[in-house]
Amino acid sequence: MKRVLITGGAGFLGSFLCEKLLSKGYEVLCVDNFFTGRKKNIIHLLRNSNFELIRHDIVFPLFLEVDEVYNLACPASPIHYQYNAIKTIKTNVVGTLNMLGLAKRVKARILQASTSEIYGNPTEHPQKESYWGNVNSIGIRSCYDEGKRVAETLMMDYHRQNKVDIRIIRIFNTYGPRMNKNDGRVVSNFIVQAITNQDITVYGDGSQTRSFCYVDDLIEGMVKMMENDSNFIGPVNLGNPEEYTILELANIIIKLTKSKSKIVFNPLPKDDPIRRKPDISLAKKKLNWTPKVSLEEGLLKTIEYFRNFLKDEGVL
Repeated sequence: MKRVLITGGAGFLGSFLCEKLLSKGYEVLCVDNFFTGRKKNIIHLLRNSNFELIRHDIVFPLFLEVDEVYNLACPASPIHYQYNAIKTIKTNVVGTLNMLGLAKRVKARILQASTSEIYGNPTEHPQKESYWGNVNSIGIRSCYDEGKRVAETLMMDYHRQNKVDIRIIRIFNTYGPRMNKNDGRVVSNFIVQAITNQDITVYGDGSQTRSFCYVDDLIEGMVKMMENDSNFIGPVNLGNPEEYTILELANIIIKLTKSKSKIVFNPLPKDDPIRRKPDISLAKKKLNWTPKVSLEEGLLKTIEYFRNFLKDEGVL
């Protein structure tokens, strides 16, 4: 039985990864400091004898015996990672150093959850893994963008210098149930606003584009990358290459929710990328992975989750 450590395991992606690995019969150690992770996401797993929850911040060393490490710990939405920028960069740098030290000591394979944000506001479209990016190193998003870039550097240097068995994935916009309703991400924002018939806030003129991957597809790709026993260490893009403007997304969500919401326009945040779309040729070739869930299908599942969530909170 594999013993697997998931940092950020009570978060949106981490909780689904915990479920996936438990379903494969693995022993799962879920580590979270609960800054953005929520016990509600994993409380149903506490009955499973193969699941263990540890409250811990990976900025501090952690000593465990495991076979694999999925390093997901880090706030991922601008509202959360800008709330404490220094803490965000410490999580990305010091936290990753601690996890690499653990992996080196116990000879575990370690996967780093990197991000499409390392491409910054890209001048290449769609973005390939060979693209070095266009990132502002002193902007309000830099704690996340540059933190993740340094984490990739650390992964590669530990691999080259200490022969640590690494994997690097770059996650593009992912959505689904268990997103935080106050995380400021476009899908959760629009769905909550549409369900409650509030104005839908579009930043800029809505012509900027994003590509949206449903959580189940992302987790499938993540596990495939970790369990790939070839010499392929990445980085590899994981995301859905179907591209939508933000205005298109807003109108799709209004239609699916049968909302009375109106669209209003606010100024575009600083350093917000204008276009974002993954080239997933490498994931198709090396992992035999491609997303399967359509945007409408995934949005309907996410809308149902938020309806139930808001009912439980007494909002609806």
